Parts: sequence; structure tokens; C-alpha cells
Amino acid sequence: MPSLAADAGKLGGGDTGLGDALLVNGNGDRLTGVEGKYWVRAEEAKAGEDGQPPLFRTYKIRGFLLHPYRLLILLRVIAVVAFFAWRIRHKSHDDGWLWTLSVVGDVWFGFSWLLNQLTQLNPIKRVPDLAALADRHGSKELPGIDVFVTTVDPVDEPILYTVNSILSILAADYPVDKYACYLSDDGGTLVHYEAMVEVAKFAELWVPFCRKHCVEPRAPENYFAMKTQAYKGGVPGEFVSDHRRVRREYEEFKVRIDSLFSTIRQRSDWYNAKHDGENATWMADGTHWPGTWFEPADNHRRGQHAGIVQVILNHPSCEPRLGFPASADNPLDFSGVDVRIPMLVYISREKRPGYNHQKKAGAMNAMLRVSALLSNAPFVINFDCDHYTNNSQAFRAPMCFMLDRRHGGDDTAFVQFPQRFDDVDPTDRYSNHNRVFFDGTLLSLNGLQGPSYLGTGTMFRRVALYGVEPPRWGAAASQIKAMDKANKFGTSTPFVGKMLDAANQERSITPPVAIDESVVSELAALTECTYEDGTSWGRDVGWVYNIATEDVITGFRMHRQGWRSMFATMEPGAFRGKAPINLTERLYQILRWSGGSLEMFFSHSNALLARGRLHPLQRVAYFNMSTYPIVALFIFAYSFFPVMWLMSDQFYIQRPFGTYLLYLVGVIAMIHVIGMLEMKWAGLTLLDWCRNEQFYMVGATGVYPTAVLYMALKLVTGKGIHFRLTSKQTTASSSDKFADLYTVRWVPLLVPTILVLVVNVGAVGLAVGKAAAYGLLAETGRLPALGTLFNVWILVLLYPFALGIMGKWGKRPAILFALLVLAVAAVAVMYIALHAM
Repeated sequence: MPSLAADAGKLGGGDTGLGDALLVNGNGDRLTGVEGKYWVRAEEAKAGEDGQPPLFRTYKIRGFLLHPYRLLILLRVIAVVAFFAWRIRHKSHDDGWLWTLSVVGDVWFGFSWLLNQLTQLNPIKRVPDLAALADRHGSKELPGIDVFVTTVDPVDEPILYTVNSILSILAADYPVDKYACYLSDDGGTLVHYEAMVEVAKFAELWVPFCRKHCVEPRAPENYFAMKTQAYKGGVPGEFVSDHRRVRREYEEFKVRIDSLFSTIRQRSDWYNAKHDGENATWMADGTHWPGTWFEPADNHRRGQHAGIVQVILNHPSCEPRLGFPASADNPLDFSGVDVRIPMLVYISREKRPGYNHQKKAGAMNAMLRVSALLSNAPFVINFDCDHYTNNSQAFRAPMCFMLDRRHGGDDTAFVQFPQRFDDVDPTDRYSNHNRVFFDGTLLSLNGLQGPSYLGTGTMFRRVALYGVEPPRWGAAASQIKAMDKANKFGTSTPFVGKMLDAANQERSITPPVAIDESVVSELAALTECTYEDGTSWGRDVGWVYNIATEDVITGFRMHRQGWRSMFATMEPGAFRGKAPINLTERLYQILRWSGGSLEMFFSHSNALLARGRLHPLQRVAYFNMSTYPIVALFIFAYSFFPVMWLMSDQFYIQRPFGTYLLYLVGVIAMIHVIGMLEMKWAGLTLLDWCRNEQFYMVGATGVYPTAVLYMALKLVTGKGIHFRLTSKQTTASSSDKFADLYTVRWVPLLVPTILVLVVNVGAVGLAVGKAAAYGLLAETGRLPALGTLFNVWILVLLYPFALGIMGKWGKRPAILFALLVLAVAAVAVMYIALHAM
């Protein structure tokens, strides 16, 4: 029979923070991932004048990989130039317009690729050193943090995700009195508020349990879903019974959360019947809910309700408070555990008809103002509601960059973590993990001015959000005073008075002594729709407005001011979240990103217009980031070219066609070899790279052209682009957790890619028919057969899309292969029959 300790080892959570997960090489350097093989410690000062080591370590790619990588990029540039020179010397005179379009497309392909590669010549990896942070800044010296979580709809963004996100934050391994958690409910629903009340109750059990047994991760849904994990707590003898009790309590907690909709409606129906048939939504204390009602009414409908600020958990004391021994009332022994819980605040800003509430960015700015009065931490972390802290030390890691003044800490505006996702299908059909971008592109930007802001899993310096420039360009206090004279921050005197305190990164959070009527009144004013009128909020202060990708543009504003950013990685990953695995939702997500990128290019935030504080290659990176959808127009056109020359015996884009094909194969092969080297230093798998290539083609044939069309309409009509919220609701069941992957939601966005798919299947069929009719020895049969290499490659890239539109039949890829073969054969037979007539 296995021992109790063994059972604890299978079930328990461990203190698997950064310090334990890092590998150690022969020199004693702690490394993560592939650093030991492909990365080497950069030369840097081991310690400053005070004898203290840096708080993070910097690694560069080893020369045996970096030099061939750079050489191949140079060789491909030479090959592309030679290709263009050859095409100019062999201009097609039969169909000049088609040849011209092809050359312009090739030039743009080469230009776009070069922009992308220029920013990837010097990848740098930075690893936080939590041991050095602990030595230099003990828990009592760590600065304060305000954690922002945003949500809108409890259905599209399932409320279970939100409560797990909040619970993981409340249980984080950071001094309890040094951080506060804020939930912004932009829908103003009573369901979210009462869910937070339930969270506060369950946290009294969950948070001490996590501390006692060093649980990882600290989102209960994800923790209890794990099958095995090494136990790292200090009391293995009590773990099994504690685990069973907490799990049972969590299941009951989930039942209460799931029943909130019906509970609130039943309560409201009872109160409404008692009050002569009112249609209000009632709180548990018998008062009207000031936000959105189930049955809309004036001042209580979606987009029309008063602002709400409710402190659900007050700021804890600065001294530890130990729990009680096990008893009838306290089934778990917390006598040696600090049972304090961080501050928790619910916010729903005011909504009124006729106002542009600026979506998530507006909600974040309202939270920024409210938190300044309630806690005013010098640092801010923001989350989407479907993300949670996967590593309990995730709040400490970015401090390694922010507090290291010898290595640019004071000039660091934000620290960005890569996004990691749960419940993605094992083959990652739609490239949801997006590892090429997170672990390749962002790692490269780390060697410039820093990565772009990605909207979640990011720590900010609060004064950078206020629009203050970095210290090397001026003192924060003087800048705030100068900006305040221009009424940039609004008319709230208490808020403006708190701004100077936020410039001190050494300070902890300082909640008000008491939240009296004056504080409540001021909080209400800060959430009003009209507060930002005539101010710089949404432009030079806070998160930026009037663009779909408010995250990228906000980070760009900071880089433009001279701030830098850092890309941080840790093991286990700091944060994890949910990704839309349905094809339609995934395409809408890509549409919002690509449309926002184009909006950035055609705005005052165009990288070419930024002032000189922007690093030259950082400027190139933002320019490429804002123009990449344009290249899709040429890819879309190229997808139809083969049909043009297959339907005629003499119609070719470029002659001699054989030489043209060799050039194409050569330059395409070189870019893939370069991609293989990028896989090595980025730590990617072949599947990561293949899925990235495939879904880029899916986007380029449908989503990106649609984004370009939307942008053209906006430039002509002057009307903004509306992008729908990406739904994270899933139809998955216990029998099939990936059921949503096989659900087809037909929308016009699918049509262009379906058309490309059909056209290229037909092109392959025509080529096969020509080869059979004329023979491979004849030019009329041989050249189309060679050209089908392009068609087949397109079909390979569109393979995930084809599976997606097959719905449940997509579970059997063999069916897709059979259908393609039958379609090709049918077209070939039809051509042969027509040719024989």
C-alpha cells in the first residue's frame, strides 16, 4: 500500500516558482528552456559599486547559430535582388498588366520580409533572478501593485473563468498588504458582483490552503484538473485530508456560481411581486441593483446605468494574522498560516447613451483613476478575465526588471510576459499558441527598445500610463505638475494630488483611513462618462482610444516617449488563459488585430511620423506591424494566377517559365531554412512553425483582405470600424472537451478562403488533365504540371481551414484527402473529355 506521503506527492501542489524550475549548467548559471545549448550568458557587470548582483540575467544566441542565421539572411537578400533583376531583363510583353502586378507583389513580399528580418538580427533573452530580488528587496521592501481584471459579458466570457482569475490573484505569492485586486465589470451585471462576494468567502479557505501546501497553480479549476504534481509543502501528513475538504468546498462553490443567474432572478421575481409588479433586479440586502437589470429599464439597461465602486475585501493589516487550529468550526488547521487576503474591489463605470465609452481601454482608464484613490500602487498589472496566474511568483518576476536601476529599470515602462493558453487542441489546428510570435518576434524586439504591449499579462509603471516621460528626459514630479496646469488629467483634485505619490516606486500601497462619503462621492465622479471631456485621457494619458488594437498603440506611445520595455519568461509560465478554438471566432480575433494594425498606420501614431526617441529598428518593427495585412492582397491575387495560365496554352506570368519556377523555389526554400534556424533559438517545435505558416495563409486569403477593405471604407466614409468581442464560450462537454473545434459557424468571412480552396483544387485538376491529354514531354502538359507545385502548396497551407469547414467530419482527415482526390480527378476527367471533343 502506498504511503500517505506518496499520495500527497501525486495530488499536491508544489512551490514550482522560477527559482526551483530553472536549470543549472556547469558554471552554476541558472538557465531556462534551450539556453544551455543555443544561448550563452552575455558579458555584463556582475555587481555594481554596492557589490550587489543584477536582478536579471541576459543571454545571447551562441555564435555557431547566430552567424549562419545572419549569413543566410544576407544571401537571401542577394538572391531576391538577382531574381528581380532577372525578371526585369525578361519582361513579359504578352500580358504586361499581369506581369507588372506580379513584379509589384514580389517587390512587396521582399520588402515586407526584409522589414521583419531586420528586427530579428539580435534576439536577447532576459531571465529574472528571484533569489537576487529576495536578497536585495525583502518582502517588506517590495513596492505595491494594483492588479486590474476586465470583463464585459458573463456568457461570452464565462464567469467561472473570471472567478478563477481573481482567486489565483488573491493567492499569489506576494506580500498580502502590498497589492490590491480590481475587477472592472463593463456590463454592470449583478451576477459579477455577487460572484465576487462568493469569491471573497471561498478565498478565506482557498488562499490559506495554497500558502500552507505551496499549491501551484493557484486557480482552483486548473489545480484540481491536474492529475499529478510533486508536493513541495511543509505538512504532507495533513495534505490529503485538506485537499479533499477544499475540493469538496470548491465543487459547492461552483454550484453557487453556476446558480447565480437563477438565484438572482428568483429573488428579483419575489421582490417585484412584493412591490406591486416592479421589474427591478434586487440585491441580497433588498435594494435595487444600480447597474444593468434583467428586464431593461431607464437608467438600468446595458449601456445606461450609474457607476458602481464596491470594496468587497478591505485592505488587510500590515502584520501577519495567523489562523486557528482545526476544530468543529474550522476543519483545516491554519494555526501557522497567514490568513490575510488582499484588497478586492468591484467597479462598473457609468454608462450613458450618446457617449463613446471606448470599450476595454475606457474601462482600464476608469480603474486607473479609482485605484489611485483606494491604493495608488506605483505598479499596475492588467489581466483579461480568462487569464490566471499560473506561477504564484509571477508578481515578483517583473520587479526584477523594474527595480534594477543599474540596468535601465527606471526607464522601463512595462514588462510583457508571453501569453500561454490552456485547452487548445493537441495539434493546435488554428495556431492558437502563436509561439512563433511570442517566442520569436517578441524575443527579437527584446534586443531593441523592447516588445510591444499585448493587452494582458503586463506590468506597467503607473507614471508611464499617466503620460510621463522616462527619468532620463525629466523628473516625473515636474512633468506631472506641468501637465496638470493644462487640465490633462481632469478636475478631481484628490486624484491629481495622488499622482505625485505614484512616481515613488519604493512606496507600498496607501489605502484611505476610511471610505467616507467624500471618498465615495469622488470615486463616483471618477467613473462618470463626462469626466474625461476636455482632458488628455485616451490620447496622452492612460490607455489609448479609437483603435481596435488599443494595447499595441498604448505601448507604442510609451516607446515613442523614450521608454523601454522588457520581455520576461519564467518556468512555469507566469500567466495562462483561454483561446478561441472555433474557426470563426479565431478568424474574428485575427480580423480585429489586423484591422487595428491598419488603423494604426493611417493615424497620428504612424511609426514613420514618430519623433527621434524611437529606436530606428523599433520604428521598423512598428511600421511592419501596422502594414503586414497589405501583403495579403498580393497573396490573394497570386492564389488565382495559376487558373489564368492553366486555362490557356500560352498564358504564363513569366517566361522562360522553368527558370522562373527555379528562382521561386530557391528563394522560398531559403526563407524556410532561415525559419528552421529561428525555430532553434526560439525553442519552437516543427508543429509550431508549420501551424504558423498554415494559419498565416488562412488569414492572408480571407481575413487580411477583409481588414484592408474595412480600412478603405473607413478612409472613404470616415466611419470607424466595429469589431465584435471574441467569444470564449465553448460548447465543449465532458465527453469531448474540444467539441467547439468541430462546430461550423458560417459567416461571410469564410467565403474568400473557400473560393481560393476551390480554385486551386480546380487548378490541380486542370493540370492533371493537361498532362494526361498532351503528355509530360510536351510543353503544354509539362509546364502546368510543374506549376501545380504552387497549387499543392496552397492546399497544404489551407489544410486546417478545410478541416474546419468540414465540421464533425474534420475528425477524420482521411475523408478530406479522399474528397480532394475525387475533386481533382473529376476536373481532370472533364478536361480530357472536353479536349477529346
